[in-house]
Formats: sequence, structure tokens, C-alpha cells
Amino acid sequence: MSMQGSFLRILRTVHGWLGIIVLPWALSMGLTGLYMNHSGFVLSFFPQDEFSESRLDELKPPAPITRENARSLAKSIWPRQPVQKLWQEDYHGRPSFFAETSKGWVILSIPTGHHYVKTPYTRRTFTPKEGLVHSKIYWGNIFEDLHETGWLGGGLGTWLADLFCIALVLFGVSGSMMWSIPRIGRLIKGWAN
Repeated sequence: MSMQGSFLRILRTVHGWLGIIVLPWALSMGLTGLYMNHSGFVLSFFPQDEFSESRLDELKPPAPITRENARSLAKSIWPRQPVQKLWQEDYHGRPSFFAETSKGWVILSIPTGHHYVKTPYTRRTFTPKEGLVHSKIYWGNIFEDLHETGWLGGGLGTWLADLFCIALVLFGVSGSMMWSIPRIGRLIKGWAN
């Protein structure tokens, strides 16, 4: 076998393995890239359960809601996470206490006593008597994080997305070489004759 033939065989093997390795991320990047350009279209495939919060206005807490209630609630949800920040502002048109931890936020409505457990990807709504009454997934945040970092959370940086980019470049270069080397060889032989 010629040196060119051996090189092309190795190149095909490398190209094939790179294709298998990059396939999951290529699909993920394609879907998330489509979301970046056409968010409404992509999100239409991930319908959200509609929930009217008007019934929450009828709730009345058994005792006045305080900052300490919000802190205690956050500690009961994430026992090993200290409350990093505690403040008051309106949420969904109601004055609320926010308790922030490294895992997410607990938002406690002052006039109604219901609360939200919110992370970058989800929001769950709870009432004192019924418990969980609604869940919402923030698909946009999920798609953006997948596109930017290659996984969810981003706590480990962008190295997985960077590796995918390098593998994709190598995939393209190896494919281009597999296509061009035989053609260049034939062209050179044609000129030599």
C-alpha cells in the first residue's frame, strides 16, 4: 500500500471516530443554535403548563411573614446551603422576601404566604395548604447554557464546549484532507503525463 493510501486510511479512521465523538454535541449545538435564532419556534415544541396566579391572591398567611420566615424556609429546602443574601422586592406584583443560596432562590410572598423555589432552570410554586401547585422549566436558560458551555450549570467553565470546537475543527480538516488529497494526487499525475 502506498504512503498516501496508508495516510488516507489513518485519516478515515480518525475522521470516523471524531464524527462519533462530536455527534452528541453537534446535535446539541445545532438545536441550541436554532433556538438562538428562532426562540419562539423552538420553544413551541416545549409547551409550558399554563397557571393562573390569581387564585393565590385569596391566600392569607396564618401569621405575618417576616424575613426570618424566608431564611428558615430556604434552610429547610437547602439545609447545607447558607443564605447568602436576603432582601425584599416585588415578585409577580406582590411584595416578597428573597432568600438567595448557591443553589437558587426562595421567594416568599408577604401578603399570601405562598412561595417559589427558583433555580436558573426551574421555578416551583408552593402554597401552605396544597404544597406544590405548579412547575415551570426555563427552556431558554437551558438552551443558552448548553450552547455556551456544553452542559448545564457552567460551574466547570467552557472547557467541554472548547473541546467540542477543537474536535469539530479537526473533523472538518480531516474531511477536507480526505476529499482533497486524492484529487490533488490525480491532478499531479495528470500533469506528469
